Amino acid sequence: MIEILYRDDRMMAINKPPGLLVHPTRLAADVSESAMQLLRDQIGQWVYPVHRIDRKTSGVLLFALDKEMQTTLSSLFKESSILKKYIAIVRGYTEDEGEINYALKNLEGKTQEAISYYHTLKKSEIPLAHGKHESSRYSLVALYPKTGRYHQLRKHMAHIFHPIIGDRPHGCNKQNRLFKSEFGLTEMMLHAQSLSFEHPIRKEEVSIEASFHAEFIRMKRVLLLSD
Repeated sequence: MIEILYRDDRMMAINKPPGLLVHPTRLAADVSESAMQLLRDQIGQWVYPVHRIDRKTSGVLLFALDKEMQTTLSSLFKESSILKKYIAIVRGYTEDEGEINYALKNLEGKTQEAISYYHTLKKSEIPLAHGKHESSRYSLVALYPKTGRYHQLRKHMAHIFHPIIGDRPHGCNKQNRLFKSEFGLTEMMLHAQSLSFEHPIRKEEVSIEASFHAEFIRMKRVLLLSD
């Protein structure tokens, strides 16, 4: 069963597990399941995706329950009227906070403005030898994408040399191999923690938050990044 985080008569949100597609796509024609299909079967009615998060990313995923609300919510995302907060585990020590203003190319090769903000929640150093270093450093960061480009947060963190652990192809292959061999990690450490916005009908604040999945919790503990 998919965990339902929020539901009213026009929309609902789930906690998408990592590895699950948002909806069927030609880019993954071999995959038979998607969050849209599973949720439709679970609640017994059609649902309409209004945004997407990467297949490898877990966390809050919002759906409309009718076409009109799908259009309305999609517009809110395009207008950056919905605050999106992600949590990631990245390589190295990040600055306390920062802005990443770095244009990205979409799947058609068109360059688009892309802006993300971040602030560091916790840093750690563990006795894990890697290359010429006897220990390894990591950071737990909160990420806030202002724009919504393809793989934006993944590309932006790689751009500032703090790639997300488990990210392929934008992350660090050496780190990913290290985590697979040392910890058996095959998932990406990026979680869509929350969405906040004004309800377009009720005009009241809606805040939806998703708990971490098991592997994220495990890696926070292993890397000494837990509270």
